[in-house]
Amino acid sequence: MSEITIPEHLTSRALRVAIVGAGPAGIYAADLLAKSQPVASGELGLKVDLFDELPTPFGLIRYGVSPDHPRIKGIINALHKVLNNDWIDFYGNVGLGRDITLAELKERYDAVIIATGAQKDADLNIPGIDLEGSFGGADFVSWYDAHPDVDKNWDLSAKEVAVIGNGNVALDVARILSKHADQLIETEIPAHIYEQLNNSAVTDVHVFGRRGPAQVKFTPLELRELSHSKDVDIVLYPEDFEFDKASDEAMKTNNQTKTMVSTLTNWLIEQEEREDAPSASRRLHLHFLQSPVEILGEDGKVAGLKVERNELDGTGNAKGTGEFIEYPLQAVYRAVGYFGSAVDDIEYDGAKGVLPNVEGRVQDAEGNFVPGLYATGWIKRGPVGLIGHTKGDALETITHLLEDLTELAVPASEQTIAELLTERGVDYADWSGWLALDEQEKALGAQAGTVETRFGEVTRDRIKVVERGEMLEFARAKKLAESL
Repeated sequence: MSEITIPEHLTSRALRVAIVGAGPAGIYAADLLAKSQPVASGELGLKVDLFDELPTPFGLIRYGVSPDHPRIKGIINALHKVLNNDWIDFYGNVGLGRDITLAELKERYDAVIIATGAQKDADLNIPGIDLEGSFGGADFVSWYDAHPDVDKNWDLSAKEVAVIGNGNVALDVARILSKHADQLIETEIPAHIYEQLNNSAVTDVHVFGRRGPAQVKFTPLELRELSHSKDVDIVLYPEDFEFDKASDEAMKTNNQTKTMVSTLTNWLIEQEEREDAPSASRRLHLHFLQSPVEILGEDGKVAGLKVERNELDGTGNAKGTGEFIEYPLQAVYRAVGYFGSAVDDIEYDGAKGVLPNVEGRVQDAEGNFVPGLYATGWIKRGPVGLIGHTKGDALETITHLLEDLTELAVPASEQTIAELLTERGVDYADWSGWLALDEQEKALGAQAGTVETRFGEVTRDRIKVVERGEMLEFARAKKLAESL
């Protein structure tokens, strides 16, 4: 970081920063600001206001991580510690462009950081993608994570299902589809999610990746979790285990690749040596070296998937062989990545799904930097990397913000954002409101107590509140109590 010059007006008051998006990207940015040398040393004061269109903080950790991932869900504990500080305030149920404008933020803050992430599905442009029974993986994740703005009902009538993709989201989708709901009842899923999954007609889930086992994009943890599903057989195919020169090199130099190939190979060996026939009520098929060509339909509904068999070209990439296979299916889920959405009054790169920027400094249509406007997380660099990568990304953005202190415009309005939102009648949830909702969800889990399932007794620690209005009622109750 280059030497930071603090302008005179920031020696008598705190630096005011608005962060739009209360997921890991936004919270990490706030934390790094607070821990930066000029703030930590007391040379520069700091006041951060964190906004989210949902009534709750934590973004994709709450609404994008599978409920049976308690270790990843545990990241919320670290994020909670950041938000539980006097120098940061949370404003939930406040949408940029819906309740406030970018201009209104710039009037009140020295800098604005956009951390809205990527929440929708990337496109998969093949024939039949719009058939009934063709779904986006991100939409399904939002459903089983009980996102308040998603329809509470999901069509689970298909017996045979395809999941297209070889990343962590694809495995999450496949695992939730194939896993028995009784193994999920100990998680935070609400009753309507459990009931629909429990009544699912699924018997076979097929996961398709276009390259080989050494090129998969999921992690060893995700892969191992597949084997933890009870009454579900994992099915592999010997003809899919092809390795080229690049594959061999990756297995030698990358421990993660070596671990995953070893796990898959051992499963295949065990499958071939098994004398008894598979007996589980559900099967999870892992297919490699197959690319989707067309979703087949009948009467407007998904009836199958046509794929082309591939071969590796020596560099780890795949090329088509001209051999085609058709699988009878009644549903297809595309899980080929997330994609960012446009943000009101900010230039947007529709091809990449990001805000045009250079290392977090946002650009306008002519490529000029927009003073005081920054981006971090997936809306900055696209939906790549794991949650941990977001810290390094935020550090880059915060470094440039601090370098730009002398170039930032002085806020023109003395009206606080709370005054503006109250004046406008925006029903926002603050940090105390989230704490009240958090307590309520834990109380719902405690009320459920011990539950008997087909796999034994389980204890529920939390059950999610689903409806936006109900979330806000708990937030309001806490605010009202504190005001009396």
